[in-house]
Amino acid sequence: MIGGMEPPEKIRVSIGTAIVLGLTCGRIDAEPTTAYLLTYREGKCQASCAFCPQSRRSSGRADMLSRVTWPVFSTREVIHRAGEAFRLGKIVRVCIQALNYPSVVDDLTALARLVKKYSDAPISISCQPLDRSDLKRLFDTGVQRVSISLDAATKEIFDRVKGVGVGGPYTWNGHFKALREAVRVFGEGNVTTHLIVGLGETEEEFVKTLQRCVDMGVYPALFAFTPIPGTLLSDNPPPPLASYRKLQLAHYLITKGMSRYEDMTFRNNRLVDFGISNEQLKAVIWRGEPFMTSGCPGCNRPYYNERPGGPLYNFPRMPTLDEIAKIEKFFMS
Repeated sequence: MIGGMEPPEKIRVSIGTAIVLGLTCGRIDAEPTTAYLLTYREGKCQASCAFCPQSRRSSGRADMLSRVTWPVFSTREVIHRAGEAFRLGKIVRVCIQALNYPSVVDDLTALARLVKKYSDAPISISCQPLDRSDLKRLFDTGVQRVSISLDAATKEIFDRVKGVGVGGPYTWNGHFKALREAVRVFGEGNVTTHLIVGLGETEEEFVKTLQRCVDMGVYPALFAFTPIPGTLLSDNPPPPLASYRKLQLAHYLITKGMSRYEDMTFRNNRLVDFGISNEQLKAVIWRGEPFMTSGCPGCNRPYYNERPGGPLYNFPRMPTLDEIAKIEKFFMS
């Protein structure tokens, strides 16, 4: 028993993490640098997010999150192996992603304590909106960062894919309130949110929400919408790669303090100027970093949004010079 609470006996592990931890065999060309775990329970999440296979309204597989499979293993074995992997430098962080169910905070607290028993790996928790007392419980347990996912870039889209439009428990204002509370508890820069490109927003709406999050002290991580069989949005297409590249670059400039939404120019809601010189823009593109996975420190999330054969929306490693040259062409038209 850990700190008065018994951790859940089972936990889901992303297939890439399971391979890195030696829990299963397989070949991967990009190893995850974070150990990605997912709370396990019988049945689906109590939320109704239209893009998620874990949603109670999804008829998809229970072992899927985005396009990644998450097999079940013994919790203690997983956490023990994660501790060993951290000490060996194979991983730099443990990320526990949570379904929405009544006892989830108790489970997350117990899991975080168990992680701390085996290593000093920094812990991120990705969960539904929590009140201050529950956020404080996680913080006091040793959780370093917390993520509360907006997913949608506008209130209208949020309502349609996460809220009242799908019978979900979430509200746009409630999520922002929880993010503000999380910043008060964990501090600026230690709170993350997820924003999905391709849910029907315009480029201007997306960049405006990026800026709002950063101004709150919340780091926005970018995802490309991925159609998953069995979800309510399974027939929707992924976003155009050219648009995603522009938004990745805008995200980089805003999160690095190099430009702001107000400095950028939009025409017909499309981003046409980033608020920096062409010379600066080219230099930033050739860094390669803007097109890598964004998230908590050490998060590379391999192939969460794409197949290994591509196209790669989020690079789990530094892009090659040839890949950057191809990316640059999106900004030359």
